[in-house]
Amino acid sequence: MLVSASIKSKARELGFDACGIAPAAAHPELAFFSEWIARGYAGSMDYLARSSDRRADVRNVMASARTVIATATVYNTDRPYSTECADPSRAQIARYAWGDDYHEVIDTRLAMLLAWMREESPEPFDARAYVDTGPVQERVYAQYAGLGWIGKNTCVISPALGSWIVLGEIICSLALAVDAPALEQCGTCTLCLEACPTQAFAAPGVLDSTRCISYLTIEHRGDIPEPLQAGLGSHVYGCDVCQEVCPWNASAPVSADAAWQPRPAWDARALSELRDTAADDLRAALAGSSMRRAKPAGLQRNIAIAVHNGERS
Repeated sequence: MLVSASIKSKARELGFDACGIAPAAAHPELAFFSEWIARGYAGSMDYLARSSDRRADVRNVMASARTVIATATVYNTDRPYSTECADPSRAQIARYAWGDDYHEVIDTRLAMLLAWMREESPEPFDARAYVDTGPVQERVYAQYAGLGWIGKNTCVISPALGSWIVLGEIICSLALAVDAPALEQCGTCTLCLEACPTQAFAAPGVLDSTRCISYLTIEHRGDIPEPLQAGLGSHVYGCDVCQEVCPWNASAPVSADAAWQPRPAWDARALSELRDTAADDLRAALAGSSMRRAKPAGLQRNIAIAVHNGERS
């Protein structure tokens, strides 16, 4: 018989660092998403508005859903935080993007977990697996699966793993035993809100994407608004500042998984080196990387702004 404990054990065997199970229910936190969209905080990410009804409840994605199997995988590696080596000549790249594309890595592992579940289950069941790109508010389900709470910086924070984690989930029709939701443990700490270079937090737990460095350097197309350019500093792809200052990451575990180790193309690179890299070479370096999202033109735009910031600092 397929039970929650065996699923969690198999998940760890496949390389997931944590696994929990949440009920497929209309959790209160899910309702804020439509208001967040209405406030304009999604910027040009129109796909979020188009899928907002489906994101309101996983049962709108799969009507037979009864539970959500949530997974977390540590991608942290043994490199210092940017706030520990604030060199304006060094290109800052979000930690999750240093290695292989997490979508592909986690999707493969979820597929293996799901295949095993189908083999072990005495009855057929419906299921859908997603890694970030699906119409699922995965952080909410991760919280209700007991993996961690949603911090003031909007990241899921695990008391054991910190927040350097990639989430993935399997929505299924099985009536599995569910976990207790994680409890909020940020307390009165506001370090993440205060450290944001572009003041992108409208309130604790509320991110205005249009001011966020990750949005501006990855999702935004075209010119970056001039008033926000200085705040980018030397960031050329994403930003980790709000996670780096989080006390829960002060002693975060480090992964030895080859998938997350920094590629030479992005490992502590100087801005001048990236500036002088041809578009074709950038394109080649992006193969199999989640940084493909920005495309060479987007990276070159970001690099040019970062170089300019360094020249005027």
